Amino acid sequence: MDQKRLVVGLLVALVFGLVAARYVYIQLRNARMAAGKVAVVTGRIVVAAKPLVLGERMTTADLREIPWPDASRPTGSFGRVEDCLDRALITPVVENELILEDKLAPKEAGGGLSVAIPQGTRAISVRVDDVVAVAGFVVPGTMVDVLVTGSTAGGDSVTRTILQDLRVLAVGQKSEADREGKPQTYTVVTLLVNPEEAEKVTMASTEGKIHLALRNTIDTKEVSPPAVSRASLFAGAPPPRPETTAHKVRPVAPPAPKPPEPYVIDVIRGDKKETQSFAGQQVHQ
Repeated sequence: MDQKRLVVGLLVALVFGLVAARYVYIQLRNARMAAGKVAVVTGRIVVAAKPLVLGERMTTADLREIPWPDASRPTGSFGRVEDCLDRALITPVVENELILEDKLAPKEAGGGLSVAIPQGTRAISVRVDDVVAVAGFVVPGTMVDVLVTGSTAGGDSVTRTILQDLRVLAVGQKSEADREGKPQTYTVVTLLVNPEEAEKVTMASTEGKIHLALRNTIDTKEVSPPAVSRASLFAGAPPPRPETTAHKVRPVAPPAPKPPEPYVIDVIRGDKKETQSFAGQQVHQ
C-alpha cells in the first residue's frame, strides 16, 4: 500500500513539473516574440558621398543621406544635406564618413587652406628641393623638425635644430597626401606655426640654409640636441656653447684715492708774507 502511494506521489509530482516547465517555455517564447516586434525608430544622417579634401566647400553632389537609428545618433551630426551646403571641411573625409559639426568651418569663413589654420597660428611657406623635403616624403599631415645651417660671428659654420614637431599643411598647392603614400615633387612646403615660430623660420630661410627632418607622427617628444659646428665635426673641437642672453659684466676698477690735503703755513718776514705748504709749494704775495 505504501509503495502504491509513493508511485502515485511521484507521478503527480512529474505531472506538475511538466506543466510548470511548459508554462515557463511559453512565457519565454512570448517574451522573445514581443522583443522582436519592438519597432526601431530610424531617421536620416548625412555622410560623404565621395572622398573630400581639406578646404573643399561641399555641394549636393558631395553628400548623401542614409538611414540611422535615432537612439544612437552621434552628437554634432546632421539630418539634412541642406544644413551642410557651402561649408568647407577643416579635415579630409573618406566616402561614407559621417559629416560632423567639428569637421566643418563656419559658412562665413569661406574655403581653401585658410579654414584649416586654428586661431592663434599661422601658415608659412618655405622653398625646398628634393634634399630639403626628404626626397618628397614630406607630405600634408606629416610632422617635421626644422634645422638651419649658418655662420657665426667668428666665421664658423653651425647647424642647429630651431623648431620641432611642426605640422605640414600643404606641399606645393596640394593639401592632401597621396593615398598610396608615394613621394611628391614640389618646390614649396607650407608649415603650421605660431607667430614666434614664423619669425624663426623666416630668418633661418633668409640668413641660412634650412633642412626638414621627417619624424613619426606619434612621436611628439621634444629633445635638445647640441649645435654642431664645422670645427667640432671635422677637427674634433668642442661644440659651441649654447647662446645666452646674459651680458658679461666687466670688473670696475676702484677709484684712485684722493691725495691728503696739504698743511698751509703763513710765514711773515718783515714786510713780506709767504704761504708755504708741507709739500714745499710756495705762494708769494
